[in-house]
Amino acid sequence: MISITAILKSKPEHLNEIQNLLTHLVTETRKEEACVRYDLHTSENVFILWEEWKDQPGLDLHNNQSYLQEFIKKTESLVSTPIQVYKTEQIL
Repeated sequence: MISITAILKSKPEHLNEIQNLLTHLVTETRKEEACVRYDLHTSENVFILWEEWKDQPGLDLHNNQSYLQEFIKKTESLVSTPIQVYKTEQIL
C-alpha cells in the first residue's frame, strides 16, 4: 500500500475555483482501479488530499492521467505556494 498526502494552499480569491477543480479530480481519480482512497479535506484556504494506492504501477498510471496533468497546470497560478506532495509509509 502506498500513501500520499498532497497539500494545496489556495489564494483566497481562487478558493471556489480550486475547490471545483479538486472535486472533478477526486471524482475521476476514484474511478481508477488502483485507487483505494482519495479523500479531500479542507481548513480555510488549505486543501489536503489523502490518498492510498494498491501499488506503484497504479500510482504511476494515476500520475500520467490527463485530468491530473490538467489540474496541475490549471492550479499553478491559483495557489499561494507550490503544491506539496508527501509519499509516506505507515509506521504505527
